[in-house]
Amino acid sequence: MLTPRSMKNPKPTAHRAEIEAIYAELERRPLPRQCEMRTGCCHFRIAGHTPLLTRGEALHAADGVRRSGRKVLKPHPDGACPLLGRDGRCTIYQHRPFGCRTHFCAEAGGMYPRKHVADLIQRLEALDERLGGHGSRPLEAAVSDALAEK
Repeated sequence: MLTPRSMKNPKPTAHRAEIEAIYAELERRPLPRQCEMRTGCCHFRIAGHTPLLTRGEALHAADGVRRSGRKVLKPHPDGACPLLGRDGRCTIYQHRPFGCRTHFCAEAGGMYPRKHVADLIQRLEALDERLGGHGSRPLEAAVSDALAEK
């Protein structure tokens, strides 16, 4: 659990337990999905959507990037997610952001109805505030900034 003291000077992993709890709660909510690593939604320019990340999500995704052996994000040449590997799969799948988990991809079933995830979004926003974030930001900028902090 995050304490007021740890939020003043958050450790790099202070966000981890809360983000993982939010993502675990999402997994327990049975909503019909048909995503089998289609990755259509990962091609932002084509899909017309880019996930927005809160500070906690960006820090968590940055942890995943570091664990994948990278230190920086490089823009994908065709406007796809910079987290896609050469094999076309997500390189931080276990650390992927909430927007990726809630599948804004039409082929996978579309976006989760807000009423099913509003409480989780509120928890992400509250964590963002405690971590000194300034609201949701586009994936590439949010993760790049989180990577630059360490």
